[in-house]
Amino acid sequence: MEILEEWLTLYLTPGLGSGGCRHLVDHFGSPAAVLQASPQDLQKVPGRIGKKGCAAIGRRETRLAAKKELHRAAAAGIEIICRDSDDFPAWLLNIPDPPLLLYVKGRTAALNSPGIGIVGSRAASSYGLKMAADLARQLARQGLTVISGLALGIDAAAHRGALAADGKTVAVLGCGLDIIYPAQNRELFAAIPAHGAIVSEYPLGTKPDSFRFPARNRIISGLGLGVVVVEAAQRSGSLITAGHALDQGREVFAVPGRADSVKSTGTHRLLQAGAKLVLGINDITSELIHPGMSGKPKIPNDQAIKPAAAVALNPEEKKILDQLEVYPKSVDDVIVATDLPVERVNELLLILELKGLCEVLPGQQYQIKQ
Repeated sequence: MEILEEWLTLYLTPGLGSGGCRHLVDHFGSPAAVLQASPQDLQKVPGRIGKKGCAAIGRRETRLAAKKELHRAAAAGIEIICRDSDDFPAWLLNIPDPPLLLYVKGRTAALNSPGIGIVGSRAASSYGLKMAADLARQLARQGLTVISGLALGIDAAAHRGALAADGKTVAVLGCGLDIIYPAQNRELFAAIPAHGAIVSEYPLGTKPDSFRFPARNRIISGLGLGVVVVEAAQRSGSLITAGHALDQGREVFAVPGRADSVKSTGTHRLLQAGAKLVLGINDITSELIHPGMSGKPKIPNDQAIKPAAAVALNPEEKKILDQLEVYPKSVDDVIVATDLPVERVNELLLILELKGLCEVLPGQQYQIKQ
């Protein structure tokens, strides 16, 4: 506890920042040595530590703030781990700009198990949400921890997919762990700790300011073996995560979307730049075989694609099925394309749904079952 308190005292020193903390610890050898150093010795350290920052180090009020932070965290069921802790994820120790401290709510062991990040658009399409959830569910069943950022859209779908498989998932926040952001994901925030962990490098009470999210993305990528990008616009935080993954020597995967979809412009650029194409789980697991995975990578039986050729169809059913795609279509579009009566189209869509060949989405949208 003493060394953690020393790290936290240094970390909470105003004007120092994680970069300044790291610089000083690297120079003096430990946070205790930094706190015991004289202002004159501190000012001799080459780099960006100014007189104001040096004068603030080791102040009594900062030490008290660290003690108070530890008590607040313990009361909230939050564990704080420093880079000297045995629980600190080894995955993060050698990345550029590694976090010095992590606040963890849930199972710290989940941070050291093999995982993969799944990220993407907040304003995702139904196709993107389905792909993220399906991939997360299947990866979780293979023993991989699904890592994402608890944002709306793809992130939330990935967490839900892992939870649906009773697998492990880790959410990395861009704010303090005493703040639920976004508020719409309150239920996920409550559910994840029992199956993994919610993590942040930021002190309690830190607000979700926009500039913090690009920084937290390096932790999402750093905790895993790779990152899967599902739907990302040309300028997207998900592309920042992919960039961090490349800098960290991690694999980068991308799920293709419609050629004319602005939601997939970024993922298509990644594919053009050499990211690995993902059409299904095997495209990921074949690159990420590790001891924690449950046997040879394969798609679980309940996720295997059921070919239409294996199901008996009459001409009208086949006509309807031929009009459906992996992207949703409205009933009106199907009616126009098939030139069949409204009642008959609705009846045939129901039959195809019962045969497991199509599925209905909100707003009477239909797509082929994958």
